Amino acid sequence: MTAPSLAPGVTSAETIHGRDEFLLPGMLHLYEKPLVLVEGEGVRVKDPEGHEYLDLFAGILTTSVGHRNPRVVDATIAQMQKIGHISTLYENEIHIEAARKIADIAPGALKRTFFSNSGTEAIETALMMACLATGRSEIIALRVGYHGRSFMATSVTAHSGWRPLATPVAGIKHAKSPNLYRCPFKTPCDDTCVDRFVDDLEEVIVTTTNGRPAAFIAETIMGVAGYVVPPMGYFEKAAEVIRHYGGLLIIDEVQAGFGRCGEHWFGIQHHGVEPDIMVMAKGIANGAPVGATITTDEIAHRWQGKHISTFGGNPVSMAALCATQDELRDHDAPHNASARGTQLRSALEEMQTRHPWMGDVRGMGLMQAIEIVKDPISKEPDLERTKKLMEVSREEGVLIGLGGLYGTVVRIGPSLLITEEEMAEGIEKLGRAIDRVGD
Repeated sequence: MTAPSLAPGVTSAETIHGRDEFLLPGMLHLYEKPLVLVEGEGVRVKDPEGHEYLDLFAGILTTSVGHRNPRVVDATIAQMQKIGHISTLYENEIHIEAARKIADIAPGALKRTFFSNSGTEAIETALMMACLATGRSEIIALRVGYHGRSFMATSVTAHSGWRPLATPVAGIKHAKSPNLYRCPFKTPCDDTCVDRFVDDLEEVIVTTTNGRPAAFIAETIMGVAGYVVPPMGYFEKAAEVIRHYGGLLIIDEVQAGFGRCGEHWFGIQHHGVEPDIMVMAKGIANGAPVGATITTDEIAHRWQGKHISTFGGNPVSMAALCATQDELRDHDAPHNASARGTQLRSALEEMQTRHPWMGDVRGMGLMQAIEIVKDPISKEPDLERTKKLMEVSREEGVLIGLGGLYGTVVRIGPSLLITEEEMAEGIEKLGRAIDRVGD
């Protein structure tokens, strides 16, 4: 890493002390002692003491083209030197160019974009858009799904650890999540369970709503749930069900979008389904605060009320978005995600043969996960082993993430531009950590 020297006198301990005194308590950290990061380049980051880590979590799948990407940095600085903020009361070409780039790769007839500042805001926009377009108010989501931290977003989230309040917004119902590893219908799960999951969705509609839902919302890969991958056929049939009852299909691509699943730009394209509304954030602009909600001409024109965003679509974030999208396109991110994901998946599956507590290895592209259990038969979650793996992986100099209902799913999602050599290094370090945890 050829980065500027670290500021003298700024230590991890001083930063953590400041955090404990001035920031809201309860914010999640991955390690027993919070990790302080001050510099990054590509897939590498450093703490104040100069320790280097290989970043295989990318700020929750956000630094899609790597830390301090020169193209993104240069574009951001260049825009700051022109004009940094105007709000949506005025217009700027970079705003239009950003929307054009998203429309160019979006599936089906998705064309009209509203930019916001985060995935949470983009979800809020999508849900309101669906209600306005249909004249209805009830929403169906999936259990263990996660869609953000606002009142509405936590209401569609069905994960107790991320629900600080009882459901704050009425009219939200939850269907069973299509989790093949923890199938609620039978063991082992097989293709017949797809119909059971879809039947459950329909049962939720006809028994817990007025039969006139506004929308069904789902992640193409359930990120916080621990990279739960719905089986092929699920979204096709789920789309048929919600549309049969007059509702819209909202697809959450906040984590899975922009080539991360491999082969295609968006996860839903693997299923051959065209959403009515799609939500994006995280890797869209390499860390700049951007959320985006895209829909069709028809649905967009049904929003008759006034709407603005003070910071959404601001020129600096849009410049970062455009540069990020150009980097992803020029480096064929979907292809690289597929190749590097296969490399990682093969290595994890080999490790699994030696460590039965790696109960499930799953994912797509550069979204790969390990579910850690005490026993592969009972599938009882093993929180203590998970905590140990997190600590020793940090000691080995590799950063990974966590998820799952029980906090026992290791999540891996590096920059989409990670090289074969960098992935091999990450596999080696993670392998040493896994072996250190032992059996």
